[in-house]
Amino acid sequence: MGKKSRVRARSEAIARPGEVGPRQPCPCGSGRRYKACHGDRSGAPSVFVNRPFAGLAAECDLVALRELVPAATAPLELVADVDPDRSVLLCSLLPMAAPALVREDGTVWLGLQVQHQFGDPSRDLAAVLEKALAAEPGAMIGLTDPPGEGRRLQDLVVDKPLDLTVHEGFDYWLADVDDAEALGAALESANAAANPTVRLDSVEAAYWTNVGTKEHLRWVMPHDEEQLLSALARLHSRGQDVIAEDARLVGMFRAHGLLAPVWDLPVGTGADVLEKPAARFAEDLDAAIADTSPLTPEERAARSGLANRQLTIR
Repeated sequence: MGKKSRVRARSEAIARPGEVGPRQPCPCGSGRRYKACHGDRSGAPSVFVNRPFAGLAAECDLVALRELVPAATAPLELVADVDPDRSVLLCSLLPMAAPALVREDGTVWLGLQVQHQFGDPSRDLAAVLEKALAAEPGAMIGLTDPPGEGRRLQDLVVDKPLDLTVHEGFDYWLADVDDAEALGAALESANAAANPTVRLDSVEAAYWTNVGTKEHLRWVMPHDEEQLLSALARLHSRGQDVIAEDARLVGMFRAHGLLAPVWDLPVGTGADVLEKPAARFAEDLDAAIADTSPLTPEERAARSGLANRQLTIR
């Protein structure tokens, strides 16, 4: 292949905004090329979508339910050209980690915490949902092959915030199930692994959780990563990042193109006392993001520390 052909082939590797070609840096932050990192999978596509749920009003909550929240559900409304009268329930996790289940009444349960590794979780979910809509009651649906260039979740559901219910465990699995004993072992195991979790009401996609030895606030944020890091650094240097007494901003997760700052909380803090401080922090954060002045030396040091305390969820 001639030089011009090689250059043209590389330029054509990225099909649309948000997708990453095989020779570009992997969006996970590893520093390697995509083809040698997340793109190095048998049967994987040549592109990786960094923010698969971008454009959806529920993007932050979708990321939280997929990566951070053990047990939660939310109804989805399908667009007019799909099946607007069909009931669909989005679930953080389904029995046996099934991608989708068709209940006896025809309701489709769609599982978020499924890792198909085909490059675009939004397209994977849409492919599973379309298969489930065409399946008979009682069916368990999954993907064994890449979904190709099919529709994405953004194309199938009405774009609006999720009406979320966070559950203490997975007892909702037993809804309309006659033979509950068949799920007994799976339910017991899942419930044992589900840490108590509460979604805050005052802000978007912020979740308190109790992991036993300590409590955390984990907050998925929609902002550009570089802007968010600088804004958090400004607040940290001023002492404005304290959510509750003796709480500490200890780092952040990176998942599906978004950052989720994490605060350690003393045991016994609970979720209720976080509501007002979280709302106030959100206002301070918006002001800090709007500040485009150069960072001070103290703020640059704080930013460097925050950047070094990130964990990418793959």
